[in-house]
Amino acid sequence: MSLGNFSQRSLEMESFHTRFSTWTPFNNRSLNRQLFQERVALISHWFGLWTHKQRQGFLSSILSQCSKSQLRFIRDWFSERKQVASVDFSTVLPRSISLYIFSFLNPKDLCAAAQVSWPWKFLTEQDCLWMPKCTKLGWFLPYTPTQNEYGAWKHHYIACVSSLDWLTPREAAAVYGTLNEPKTEDEEFKERQREKCLRKIIWEKIAFRKKELFKARPPWLSGTRCSRSMSLPTGPRMQREGAGFYEALERQLVLASLDALPMRSNLSGSHSPSFLVKKNHHGIGRTKDNSFSALQVRVILISSRIPAYEMVVESVKVGVVTVPYDHSGVTLEGLLHLLDRALQGRKARSLGIFSSGNSREIDLLQGYKISITNLLWPEVRDFWEKLGSYVASEEEGGQVDLFVPLGASEAGIEVLSQLSQLTGTFFSAPTGIATGSFQHILSDWLGPQQDRLPPSDYFSESKLQAWTNFTDSLEDALKSVRKEFHPLFKNLQRSISGRILGQLMFDSLSMASILDNQDAAQALADGLVELSKEGAERHAIEDNFQDTKSSPNQSHLNMEVLVKLERKLQMDSVEKRTRVVRELVQSERWYVQMLGIVREVYARPLRAALASNRAILSAANIQIIFSDVLRILNLNREFLANLRDRLQEWSPAHCVGEIFIKFGRQLNTYTNFFNNYPVVLKTIEKCREMTPAFRAFLKRHDNTIATKMLSLPELLLYPSRRFEEYINLLYVLRLHTPAGHIDRGDLTTAIDQIKNYKDYIDQIKENIKMREQLAHVQTIITDCPTLSEANRYLIRIQDVVQLHCYDEKMDFPLRLYEQTRDLSLFLFNDALLVTSRATSHTPFERTSKTTYQFIASVALPRMFIEDIPDSKYVKNAFVLQGPTREWICATETADDKFLWLSILQTAIRSSMK
Repeated sequence: MSLGNFSQRSLEMESFHTRFSTWTPFNNRSLNRQLFQERVALISHWFGLWTHKQRQGFLSSILSQCSKSQLRFIRDWFSERKQVASVDFSTVLPRSISLYIFSFLNPKDLCAAAQVSWPWKFLTEQDCLWMPKCTKLGWFLPYTPTQNEYGAWKHHYIACVSSLDWLTPREAAAVYGTLNEPKTEDEEFKERQREKCLRKIIWEKIAFRKKELFKARPPWLSGTRCSRSMSLPTGPRMQREGAGFYEALERQLVLASLDALPMRSNLSGSHSPSFLVKKNHHGIGRTKDNSFSALQVRVILISSRIPAYEMVVESVKVGVVTVPYDHSGVTLEGLLHLLDRALQGRKARSLGIFSSGNSREIDLLQGYKISITNLLWPEVRDFWEKLGSYVASEEEGGQVDLFVPLGASEAGIEVLSQLSQLTGTFFSAPTGIATGSFQHILSDWLGPQQDRLPPSDYFSESKLQAWTNFTDSLEDALKSVRKEFHPLFKNLQRSISGRILGQLMFDSLSMASILDNQDAAQALADGLVELSKEGAERHAIEDNFQDTKSSPNQSHLNMEVLVKLERKLQMDSVEKRTRVVRELVQSERWYVQMLGIVREVYARPLRAALASNRAILSAANIQIIFSDVLRILNLNREFLANLRDRLQEWSPAHCVGEIFIKFGRQLNTYTNFFNNYPVVLKTIEKCREMTPAFRAFLKRHDNTIATKMLSLPELLLYPSRRFEEYINLLYVLRLHTPAGHIDRGDLTTAIDQIKNYKDYIDQIKENIKMREQLAHVQTIITDCPTLSEANRYLIRIQDVVQLHCYDEKMDFPLRLYEQTRDLSLFLFNDALLVTSRATSHTPFERTSKTTYQFIASVALPRMFIEDIPDSKYVKNAFVLQGPTREWICATETADDKFLWLSILQTAIRSSMK
């Protein structure tokens, strides 16, 4: 090999020399660049195939190996291509957070920040920033700022600072002189040291005193915010005692927080939270003689449980104080408070209570059905004693009128007697029974004979009569009316909104508006003609008993017959007992007729169509819908025949109790009907939607003369309502049966039998209602957890605002609060649901839509309540504290706060039992 070839080969080998085992040529630049580009493209290809997490890991590894100059290159590259604009935090963050940031600045810095921009100037001059700085130095405004006044506390701070004397004691002595002899420097130094020691001793004693007070103060007292930092036993002892000790201690703390809420004494001697203490110029400080001058007022309490209660509110006469109340969202103490606010220190000449109930009990509130069994409970007895103190004494002509037919049974009369003994006030109630209606309030009342009955003292008789005739239909109509008008009336008082809706319904029922519509007038004329023909044919076919039911919407009882039937002071017991039995037979015949409509109008045509191969419904669906109700019809036909036979041979010695006992042994037929009742309704709705022939069939037969202007689902309601009528009639029959009569024992047995079965029906109704209520709440709340649990029900919904406190270290009268958002509190019997509330408005309309967002749920046994006293800066506020979170809330009015805390305390105590 020649020397030239050897040198050339050595140069080629050197050009392919690699470095750091990367196989990248070191001296050959073109090959180096080419290989580098290929590897960059390969890495880019790999980078495109990697996941997001793998890319992040690769970038983190690369950047960690970069030098400072390389990182500066990356920064410059981003600054050139991606411009990052400076953002003013005050324009991005919520105002509350911006104010919280500015609260850390001293007055000098706040004044400097006010010169940055207009948004900063607006924020830094807010009163919530400057007022704490003024009050900390003892500088208070000599006036109350107006609502639109801006920067009052800042101007006051600047004025106070500008008037301060900033001279030190030595400079002040040099300027103004001193009364003391001048001291030497050593004496002044010793005096300063002595003053410094005294201040230190005073500070130490004050700090020690605060610690002692803090240790001795219970953490749950109202007005303190230390309940979050309370210490609980921990360590080995806590582990030995287990979770039971913690739960017991937590229960004690919750109960103590309820007992520690501030109370006040009102007129009747009851106690209520102090946040409702108001100056009352209408009689709080009056003497007995002065209060006597205001004795001309009458008061009527109206429960929302009454069907179409808005029309009852509208029926109240002018001059009568109306107090409508929520049946499920008020406690006994809350009801007394509403009455106290309505009377304003006066005494009532008469007090009426218009609530649902029967001849044995008063359905006053949810969970409080007042009867002889619970009348002497401490809270119930205390309520009636305080209620009696609002009414004038019996000698002064005062009385309490209960619009519940307690005078129609022995148990009800005993309840009235006990109430009169407890309160020293005369209690009156109707003595009549109207099966399936509220017309008992128009019958005779217990008490001395008067020219006017108690209903005429409170209500317009014409409007009240119209309400009693159309109760059920009006309630069905008002359900949709309430839903439509709720967004408009939600800010109005219940009495005002009730009167508006009641007046609207009464205007709709007026004959003038009906006759204005020619189509409606013609339909009404045709209906009256058909009813008259039907009445003539029925009179010719039926037996001697005359059916007094003139129209489907009116009560089948003739009021004249009812009044004559219940003339308690003018008839002997034998005649009364006979009339009650006739009323029993008459109402039973009407009930059987209504069930017969289901068979004749619906069941038979559907079965005939099925037999003729033109089936409208399948045999299975017909069996599901009609089998149980037809068995009930056969059972009650036999029962009616037994009653008719007994009435034909009736004498004072005859009995009907044994017939009811025999009837009660066959109630398993009703049990099957009520168990299948939800399935029957769902089957009807499903067949209506999926079968056009059945839809047309129902359209032809529903709400016609043949069906008494009722639909098939409305006719299926009659079995559930009949048992209440049975019980009422049996109680009246036993009331007029002598003690030694042979039928009295059988009547008592029959009453217990029917009553137990009615309780079973009521429980089914209540369970269905609670399930529907929980399903509705879960639908309207976004992200709501599952609410369907056994025995859970909704008690009350309360709208509040959530507040934020700027400085909790300040005294309560000086604390500032800011509203952060709107909340809605859903109170159940075992938990409290906290949701945020948002309202959206529709363009060009007054209506609004409310939406709810789930925030948290707290079990009631773990809920603490803390009152916040009213001050210049906050009203109607309170604290709800759970295991991990707390909410500072405020209601719109003091009444809302009282009613809410009252029902919340009751629910918490009940959940712990």
